[in-house]
Amino acid sequence: MSAPLRLIIFDVDGTLVDSQNSIVAAMKAAFAALDMPLPPRAELLGIVGLSLEVAMARLAPGRDPACHARLADAYRDSFRSGRERGDLPPLFPGARAVLDRLAGVPENILGIATGKSARGLAALIGAHGLDGVFATTQVADHHPSKPHPSMIETAMAEAGVGPGDTVMIGDTSFDIDMARAARVAAIGVDWGYHPAPALAAADRVIEDFEALPRALDDIWAARQ
Repeated sequence: MSAPLRLIIFDVDGTLVDSQNSIVAAMKAAFAALDMPLPPRAELLGIVGLSLEVAMARLAPGRDPACHARLADAYRDSFRSGRERGDLPPLFPGARAVLDRLAGVPENILGIATGKSARGLAALIGAHGLDGVFATTQVADHHPSKPHPSMIETAMAEAGVGPGDTVMIGDTSFDIDMARAARVAAIGVDWGYHPAPALAAADRVIEDFEALPRALDDIWAARQ
């Protein structure tokens, strides 16, 4: 009897790649373009993972939706310019080796659920040589913002895998709450942009990529 298919979904910013410098630089440019005061760095990183308009609404409360949309557009323009200059957020230590290890297991299906745009994700995947690693990629262009479960639900439908055989891996409370809403297991990573207490609802919290395969095995074993 063959092993069941298992879907392993990764967040991107703060989980796979350390994009904080690129994000903060683009935020600085966006707020400067509208001559608005820049929120503190902790607040800028605290919204990572949300869709841009939702993030801007949190960063600029009291402003109207049109202002939030202009901020989002200015952010996209700045981030795209950085990408065209060759500013490439690095993978976190150990990420590539663990992705290759997980992808080498026949029953594993790897996926992505991110607040990034399709264009931004495609550029990142191409730049890091990750083409073909992820069978399903869910982006902000096509879904409500996290923590709505749409991204995970669509990934499961595309992969043909149910909630009991799916795990979401992320660095923010938005990722963990999205997993809970989709009724799947969650692994929090403590090297990202939300403090460890914000990940308390996860099934596991890990401190480095090397711990991920064991954490996944523990979750599969508990669900048998």
